Amino acid sequence: MELRVRADGPVYRLQSVDHVLQLLLLFRARRSLRVSEVADHLGVARSTAHRLLGMLVYRQFAVQDAVTRAYRPGPRLVEIGLAAAGAFNLRARMRPYLDEIAAVTGETVSLLVLEGDSVHFVESIESQRTVRVSARPGQRVPAHATSGGKAILAALPLAEVLAIYPSERLVTATDRTLATREELLAELARVREAGFATNFEEREAGLGAVGMAVLGAGGRPAAAFAVAIPMQRLTQAYAGETARALRTVVATASADLRDPATI
Repeated sequence: MELRVRADGPVYRLQSVDHVLQLLLLFRARRSLRVSEVADHLGVARSTAHRLLGMLVYRQFAVQDAVTRAYRPGPRLVEIGLAAAGAFNLRARMRPYLDEIAAVTGETVSLLVLEGDSVHFVESIESQRTVRVSARPGQRVPAHATSGGKAILAALPLAEVLAIYPSERLVTATDRTLATREELLAELARVREAGFATNFEEREAGLGAVGMAVLGAGGRPAAAFAVAIPMQRLTQAYAGETARALRTVVATASADLRDPATI
């Protein structure tokens, strides 16, 4: 069937779909929305605006702030934006920084992005050391069980973290994996205070990592770098040393993402 589209829209317009799409476009111009603003913009009753926003929250395209009751873009909407990284080309832009971290640390380094409650290893450089962690590009693992995932989650607003983890119980990979949302929130507070995240055998026995988030436009986490280290080398002192090596590179990478001239 040929789709007939006129200048003022399709012949067979689905008003509810049109309202949702207009609502999503509103998030492009505003950091947060209230029910009254949505109702006025769409020309609908507040009850209708409330239902539309409720469906976006249900599908994680929006999150509601527990204090202000305003609505902000949710993790699914952020994922769609990151999925357009073919045009944005996050991998290519971050590759020089990945190379630099690998050279400075001598360890296996990965670039990760958040996808729902998982992280996707989009690029990795494997260490040349005899005892090393293998590179795993393309792998998806629970975000709360990785240093890079925790670094990204720590940079998100609380409402978004709660939307990603609606249940108290979390999936565990080892006996050291964070098992509850309460534990995760406490860990994210520590990550924010320290400025970096660690993983001591939380995803796999014998393996650890140090991660740090790369902040893009609006200070939102766009990705994270994770330095994977065998546990026989990963002391607290070595973790701190690795974090210091990461900090300078990550600051430059974040400034690169925020620079409109490089987009």
